[in-house]
Amino acid sequence: MSEIIDFQETSTPKFDPNKKYTWSQDELFTLTGGQFGLLLNSLRAVVSTKEAQTIILASKAADLMEDVLSQNVEKGVVKEITE
Repeated sequence: MSEIIDFQETSTPKFDPNKKYTWSQDELFTLTGGQFGLLLNSLRAVVSTKEAQTIILASKAADLMEDVLSQNVEKGVVKEITE
């Protein structure tokens, strides 16, 4: 009796939007001019909304507060709470 050999091709990985992926930090991704324009215009549209401007302003205020707190920790004015 002869052996049956299955010659299945190795499949290429398929993208599944429900899965999480990772890549190295030096990996390059290329966009066409049209893709770049679409992304840029989409981001501009979102960032220009009143809600986004409020969040951006709040983020800048939080950064400022953290900078002031950091400076005062380094000066010894603010002390860490140890439990």
